[in-house]
Amino acid sequence: MARWTADDIPDLSGRTVVVTGGNSGIGYHTVAALVAHGARVVIASRNEEKGRAAAAQLKAEWLPLDLANLASVRAFAEGFAGPLDLLVNNAGVMAIPRRETADGFEMQFGTNHLGHFALTGLLLPALLASGNGPRVVTVSSGEHHRGSIDFDDLMSERSYGQMGAYRRSKLANLLFTFELQRRADAAGVNLLSVAAHPGFAATNLGHDGNPLMALGVRLGQLFIAQPATMGALPTLCAATATDVRGGEYFGPDGRGEMRGYPTRVGTSTAAQDPVAAQRLWTVSEELTGVRYGALAGT
Repeated sequence: MARWTADDIPDLSGRTVVVTGGNSGIGYHTVAALVAHGARVVIASRNEEKGRAAAAQLKAEWLPLDLANLASVRAFAEGFAGPLDLLVNNAGVMAIPRRETADGFEMQFGTNHLGHFALTGLLLPALLASGNGPRVVTVSSGEHHRGSIDFDDLMSERSYGQMGAYRRSKLANLLFTFELQRRADAAGVNLLSVAAHPGFAATNLGHDGNPLMALGVRLGQLFIAQPATMGALPTLCAATATDVRGGEYFGPDGRGEMRGYPTRVGTSTAAQDPVAAQRLWTVSEELTGVRYGALAGT
């Protein structure tokens, strides 16, 4: 594709968008660009002070959402007044010491995948009420290439590695993205499910890991990473470009997909495994209690 920038975002007047984690980092710049092109954007985040401050700065709205707490996810969905044209599953945690969500899930898998799985399912009626071709954009990572899904130890209770758990959650993001599109297609539902990754961008992600890892992340961001504004472009392209097709994946066009302008990129073989995707979907329904009623029977 030709070099794509935020200037290529079409007029979004009349569109409603939810961006999880939109108060900082990639999410903040995603919100800024969407608002600048006319969208009504709701920042969904856990920290009220930071969320309201970002919303005020960006002329957006803020609603509370803690992806690590399914009660909070349900409350957000119940309090959201649709229709919804675009959901950007952006929020996430990276490479943190092992801890659990309010529902007893390993924090990275529970936040990055299960929280967004539940949120998307609960907001599906609002998305399908859109008359503007609704989309779900889920933010993954190039680290998914080194990820694997161990269904016998999804919560990393027997073996936990900070990056290993992160990679698993990012692989789960892609399995979810592609399975959602398959199910929407099978049900004849007008919905695009696509994914993106920011490359290596200068954000706060990864700063809560062990001290040595956090130092490495900071040094890398200082000397290698691209600005967060550039890191947001693949998400924005996936969310707004007019030629996007369901099941596509966008990332930077530079060497190693670390930096550059958005383009369509490939995934690992594991991310394209439909059997694993179906199994993950079933497990995710069981763990969250969220069923995608509009896609029932697929």
